[in-house]
Amino acid sequence: MGYQIKEISTKPFDGQKPGTSGLRKRVKVFQQEHYTENFIQAIFDSIKADGATLVIGGDGRYFSPETVQTILKIGSANGVKKLIIGKDSILSTPAASNVIRKYKADGGILLTASHNPGGPNNDFGIKYNVSNGGPAPENVTNKIYEITKTIQKYKVIEADPVDLSVIGETKYGPTEVLIIDSVADYVELLQGIFDFQLIKDFLQNNAESFRILFDGLHGVTGPYARAILVDTLGLPEASIQNCVALPDFGGGHPDPNLTYAHSLVEVVEARNIQFGAASDGDGDRNMIYGKGAFVTPSDSVAIIADWAHVIPYFKGGVKGLARSMPTSKAIDLVAQKKGLEYFEVPTGWKFFGNLMDAGRLSICGEESFGTGSDHIREKDGIWAIMAWLNIIAAANKESPNELIGIKELLKKHYAVYGRSFFSRYDYEEVSSEGANKLVALLDGAITSSSFANKTYKSKSTNQDFTITSVTNFSYTDPIDGSVSKNQGQVVLFDDGSRVVFRLSGTGSAGATVRLYVERYVGPEAGEKVLAGDTAEGLKGLIEVALEISNLKEFLGRDEPTVIT
Repeated sequence: MGYQIKEISTKPFDGQKPGTSGLRKRVKVFQQEHYTENFIQAIFDSIKADGATLVIGGDGRYFSPETVQTILKIGSANGVKKLIIGKDSILSTPAASNVIRKYKADGGILLTASHNPGGPNNDFGIKYNVSNGGPAPENVTNKIYEITKTIQKYKVIEADPVDLSVIGETKYGPTEVLIIDSVADYVELLQGIFDFQLIKDFLQNNAESFRILFDGLHGVTGPYARAILVDTLGLPEASIQNCVALPDFGGGHPDPNLTYAHSLVEVVEARNIQFGAASDGDGDRNMIYGKGAFVTPSDSVAIIADWAHVIPYFKGGVKGLARSMPTSKAIDLVAQKKGLEYFEVPTGWKFFGNLMDAGRLSICGEESFGTGSDHIREKDGIWAIMAWLNIIAAANKESPNELIGIKELLKKHYAVYGRSFFSRYDYEEVSSEGANKLVALLDGAITSSSFANKTYKSKSTNQDFTITSVTNFSYTDPIDGSVSKNQGQVVLFDDGSRVVFRLSGTGSAGATVRLYVERYVGPEAGEKVLAGDTAEGLKGLIEVALEISNLKEFLGRDEPTVIT
């Protein structure tokens, strides 16, 4: 049977440049006539669409079902052989990465704006992942962007919409369509990684003394958490909250940090819950938080790396460790002690993927609440949470007379490795002009060496901080030789402390400036100092960072939007 392919005339839209996390704009931008169609056609024009098998899914945010139907129309007209789609258009980013790899697909289109708010007045996003399950590299995203600048037409086949709620095989025009259970393949993946029986035995034997609460923040991970924690591990329904995925995330901001995951923090503290966790809109981020015990993402990945030997997946050994440049150096210390290769890469999971594909990396993380391993090619929020539960269960098996929880694991880790006091200040939707002035000041200091050997005194703590260098981080990929420049200004001090400034472009409005502050204290400082409050430990350094950058003056903000 022949199918009529229609060619629709269009014209380019400015600004359809995908970043490391795809193209993110307000929903109303994507709803413009031809806007979404242009970008999807550009994806198909940039890859070998004819005969391809692609995975489609996303975090279920507003405008997702309509966009899946658009992909069906354009994909079928461009010769796509098969589309594997998550039921109801749902696939978490980690689950989609797994499905691409498991079904040996040529790539995937993910409909997500990650941790950004959803709904008709908020954000939408389209992201292309390649055949290894990871985000498209720059040579692919650049090609997509170039096509968007000259596109004159897109192709469609008009057929009846596919019912995305029915699992099974169907067709759209000439294209095979497989609607799959959004959760099943991912649960099977994790069961092959972690010791579920060990975790289950520990949780059942300590049902009263070690309670769990997972908060889905009404993002995509709700169904996954239910399947794992309730259906598989047998935890009570009260162990999960906000686990119904909603198109607007319940009106909240699905970002698992102390500011936006307050629904978790409040309940954990009020009910004395030993282990709390949250994930974000598309499921690739996580936060670990117990009663009076917040785990920074930098410490989290370091502890997972240190305890990797108790996770069945790593029984054969760990290949290497890595972190993004702004992330604290806690994982470096683990690598050094264990004699492992380790890497410092730019922000963006694709850099980890190259190392994984080359067999040189097992565990990695970003300070932005992203943690993962080489089981897929995306960061993975539920994976990190299960890693913590596996580690806690194993630690308690080793210490049957002492209940080991989050606080105890942190204490043990600091006693061996010391502590990197770490915090991030986010200044969201600030003036682009002011942000660029701040960057220009720091770049000028790099060129002129005007900050070198300057000493600044904190007024509140009386501490002295002497600058040893100011650099702009660049990275040469050891696998493909590609060079990434201008990845953030790094100010180093003579005591090993450092401050990092980065401009971020993952929002859909205004600029975001991120300030990262790290101060290392060795294990010899003693338990009291190592257990100190993060804000107090960093107070003097933060004051100096704000002074040398003129940040408040340039951005017109006295306080950050978010502190983590």
